[in-house]
Amino acid sequence: MKFEDLGRFIERLPFASIDHLRPATQGHPEVILCQGKTPEQTVAIAERLDAAVGSFLATRAESAHRAALAARFPGAEVSELGRTVYLPPTPEPAGTSDLPVAEEAAVTARAFRNSVARLTDVGVAGIHRVLTQTDLLRSAAVIIVVAGMEGALPSVVGGLVPVPVIAVPTSVGYGASFGGVAALLGMLNSCAAGVTVVNIDNGFGAAAAASRINHS
Repeated sequence: MKFEDLGRFIERLPFASIDHLRPATQGHPEVILCQGKTPEQTVAIAERLDAAVGSFLATRAESAHRAALAARFPGAEVSELGRTVYLPPTPEPAGTSDLPVAEEAAVTARAFRNSVARLTDVGVAGIHRVLTQTDLLRSAAVIIVVAGMEGALPSVVGGLVPVPVIAVPTSVGYGASFGGVAALLGMLNSCAAGVTVVNIDNGFGAAAAASRINHS
């Protein structure tokens, strides 16, 4: 890249120059140092970073900065102690990102008079995390497995336990996940016996089916 080409990666605002080349040079987007900036200036920079990379981190954020950023970005994580505001990218990798669907299933199952035990963030990206929970998995009467991305987790769990496994594909993932279709197809093609699949993000349907199995 020629030196004169670098200018196209700098977005110039009246009060700041935003370096959009930072992910390539530093491995992460430019961080907003709120100190010395007004809340309005901080929000404006955050908006440009969000538009470019879908995320931002603001540090040394005083109460006025935090309030302004939280109002503009409801999904941001605000830490008063750390004086930071972080907007996570959407979507984040599978695991805790699947929690809304998993929680829907858990609450529904409880409402239908079932005892529920939760395991979170035990995806195949760290296979040891699920392998260490084998005893708990095998003690269940039925297991609901919620996963996005490539949807491999239900096959792993199905190969470890002798009980019914209900797989829930989620819409968490990047472009080629096609909003959960990739996970859905992966689960439908599972080589593990006893894996049943419900529709994308259908935590309620999975819990309803699990409840019928549990009470049969």
